[in-house]
Amino acid sequence: MNNMKNIIEILDSGTVEEKIKNLEFLSSTNNIEVIQKIISKLDDTDIKVRGEAFSALVLNENKISDLLINNLNSQNKNIRGYAALVLANRNDTNAISEIIKLLDDQSSMVRACALGALGYLKANEAKETIYDCLSDSNLEVRKSALQAIIDLGYSLSDNKIKEMSKEQDSELERLLVNVKKESGPKGI
Repeated sequence: MNNMKNIIEILDSGTVEEKIKNLEFLSSTNNIEVIQKIISKLDDTDIKVRGEAFSALVLNENKISDLLINNLNSQNKNIRGYAALVLANRNDTNAISEIIKLLDDQSSMVRACALGALGYLKANEAKETIYDCLSDSNLEVRKSALQAIIDLGYSLSDNKIKEMSKEQDSELERLLVNVKKESGPKGI
């Protein structure tokens, strides 16, 4: 138990290198307190630590889905957004209904992450809400919605494609080319 206390202390206040070193061997832990601490590192100030925490959670083969799903309600936007992506990378389809709720999040980053997760999980039950996100006030969210539509194999009407083309964003244009290939006579 003392060892776990040391690990938690290092994850709280160690150097970036110490945190990463600890996270590298924590992908198999089933200690709830340690897993929660790893989840909290999704909001670390250092991107390498956040990435290592993400990897440790994705690679963890224990039943940690409930903990991750609970963190979709975190006060912290990075934890909400990245937890949704961790769940998607773990192919956790049980989380879809909770991830859908994030499409109404006040943070555009969280909405974009949720759309990415739903597209990756092939969440057909989110079809209408994904289409609704094409009208989001944030361009990155609209691009994420378009990518989710592509991932799910949905189509857009020529009118919607023309409307979205007005943005004059190169990434959006690239996505629209991909959606055009898949669109048929039906679509939104």
